[in-house]
Amino acid sequence: MKRNVWINRLIWSVSIPLFAGIIGGAVLNMTTTNSKVQAVASGSVVRTIALNTSPDGFEKASAISTASVVFIKTESTVAYRNSMGWFWDFDPFGRKGTSKSTGSGVILSADGYIVTNNHVVQGADKIMVVLNENEGEYEAKVIGTDPSSDLAVLKIEAKDLPAIAVANSDDVQVGNWVLAVGNPFNLNSTVTAGIVSAKGRNINIVKNQFPIESFIQTDAAINPGNSGGALVNTKGELVGINTAIQSKTGSYTGYGFAIPSNIVFKIATDFMKFGALKKAFAGFEVRDITAVEKKSLDLNNEGVKVSQVLKSGIAEKAGIRNGDVILSIDGKPITKKAMFDETLAYHRPKDVIKLSLLRESEEKTVELSLMSKTDYTRIVDKGLVESKVLGAGFQPLNAAEKKRYGIEKGFKVRKVKPGSTAERLGLSEGYIILAINGKSYNSPEDLISAMESVRGRIAIEGLNASGQRSSMSFYGY
Repeated sequence: MKRNVWINRLIWSVSIPLFAGIIGGAVLNMTTTNSKVQAVASGSVVRTIALNTSPDGFEKASAISTASVVFIKTESTVAYRNSMGWFWDFDPFGRKGTSKSTGSGVILSADGYIVTNNHVVQGADKIMVVLNENEGEYEAKVIGTDPSSDLAVLKIEAKDLPAIAVANSDDVQVGNWVLAVGNPFNLNSTVTAGIVSAKGRNINIVKNQFPIESFIQTDAAINPGNSGGALVNTKGELVGINTAIQSKTGSYTGYGFAIPSNIVFKIATDFMKFGALKKAFAGFEVRDITAVEKKSLDLNNEGVKVSQVLKSGIAEKAGIRNGDVILSIDGKPITKKAMFDETLAYHRPKDVIKLSLLRESEEKTVELSLMSKTDYTRIVDKGLVESKVLGAGFQPLNAAEKKRYGIEKGFKVRKVKPGSTAERLGLSEGYIILAINGKSYNSPEDLISAMESVRGRIAIEGLNASGQRSSMSFYGY
């Protein structure tokens, strides 16, 4: 069975609850009584479960949610890796094999839409979905994937499936009881209980140019194979997608993390309704405010600081500046970067948001029409050159970045592909290369040529995402 890279390399094991409750973009409504629960979609009853339990509780929530969680099996073709420690890390004989992996998913609609983690199905040649209690097995088609949130939407040809109901994850409070439902260690339909330990966690596990991380933290037991499974409340409604656990062993040791259902709902709806993700960009980056800064600005627990404004972007044109403190979006208080990213993730391009910001002790209101990924990348990708051999792009630093880091030249690593040579070299998104084997370069083309043609030892000098000096050394073939 294929090992999960996140478990082995990043010491994070993965599991996922699911979002559901959409049929062609329509939300499922959950109605409850003391004796039965009905999931209703587009006016027709999808299922009725007779229960003799209290109105809300573990038994009822388990009975409702387990029917909506599926077992996912994947097969992938992988190249054998060499055992000689060569720089390029490939098998000189070109041998390939089949890797098998498993995970979980959640039924979104009665007609076969399913949500899971992107890492569960990434690179799979074949995806099979097994319904609860082995009520059927179907080959699945990938409708869309979003590495930035680690979500994927699948489709199977089936009818009258038990779609899950989706709760508003903004209503989830620390201390609420929740259940994690999935298939850990191939143990189908496993349910564990815990509480919500925290919200808005950013744990830096999504390796993407535009990561969305604002996890719900829970102590409900989550293990390998739970990825794509559901985190539900005591009504059996989806509140999150279980995605990762903090562990030194690869198994549960106390804390799990789930993608909030509101993010899942928006992303899945995009894929189901438009066939593509409609992601919005504000044209500026933010960071958390330090305790010292909060004290000097006389802030309590509110605000994030603008750290970079995209030149010629919508935010610059709207008058937003570096150092501005964003207090709220559409009246919703913003207390940390994870909350800012999550709130922005609910929107689509051309949506207009109202920002409340603080500048030099004066509060201002700015309206901003959000931009599309195409418009955003057209600006941020200026000067970017990609290498198929290395599996990454390299971009010259702009004047502001050179000034910030106190350097004269450098190249930012961009668009690192999973499993690429660049990734195996340890080059991550945002890493800045200063020199190769002690030599600096004037253009990304020259840098790429040097890296592609290297033989023997290669030493890379650069700056990590925090701006700290680092160096890495490898041997070529």
